[in-house]
Amino acid sequence: MTATTSDADLARDIAQQAGRLLLELRADFDGDLTVRADATRLRDTADAASHQLIVDLLAHERPGDAVLSEEGADDDRRLVAERVWIVDPLDGTWEYGQDRGDFAVHVALWENGVLVAGAVDLPAQGIIHTTGTPTVRADEVPAERPVRIVVSRTRPPAAIDAIAAEVSSGLGREVEVVTVGSAGAKTAEVLAGRVDAYVHDAGLSEWDVAAPAAVAAAGGLRVCHLSGADIDYNRMPPLVGDLVIGIPSVADRVVAAVAG
Repeated sequence: MTATTSDADLARDIAQQAGRLLLELRADFDGDLTVRADATRLRDTADAASHQLIVDLLAHERPGDAVLSEEGADDDRRLVAERVWIVDPLDGTWEYGQDRGDFAVHVALWENGVLVAGAVDLPAQGIIHTTGTPTVRADEVPAERPVRIVVSRTRPPAAIDAIAAEVSSGLGREVEVVTVGSAGAKTAEVLAGRVDAYVHDAGLSEWDVAAPAAVAAAGGLRVCHLSGADIDYNRMPPLVGDLVIGIPSVADRVVAAVAG
């Protein structure tokens, strides 16, 4: 990385470095991941190490920028900053500690009210999505399968059955609900064309959403609250709550279903 590295390339490079660190820490771990205490120890160690790597790199490469990280102490001076990096050093912590592959590193840049760069790295899958070279998803559902909506494995939306029924009725297609780990991994499933929308109804923070939202929007997906409203960032507290990320034809139906 150099002083001339673009913000999008910097987001990509930092996310990938953190992703490699997470894989190394898990490969070298001396505990037993089937033992809850050991898995928790790995998760805590990895979260902290990835956070420190990311903030150190940002301090070196963009020393004038603010940082909002899930693992860092929040500083309200970011609220008056023009540029804020919003990062999740390890999204899908639970999956990481289960030796699964559906975890991610999120790195995004908010500038003057807009997400301008972002990267989602899925290191165990060898996949990186970035706004610099976006993965573009066509607004169509493959004819050979049902419409698919991905939700949280541990916190599916309370109204997902009703939402799925309304989407099915509106599109005249069968709808299948599937589960995946981190927000970044869910968004990657939409970009890969294996699912068509990601729906979550509560509890999300800015670090969960910012990088997935940035790469999703760059890839032609609709990103919004379930109400259809735009998502704002660099707020206090940094809460997003709910969202839908999907191809427009399906995301629009999800919003309409929630609106009733």
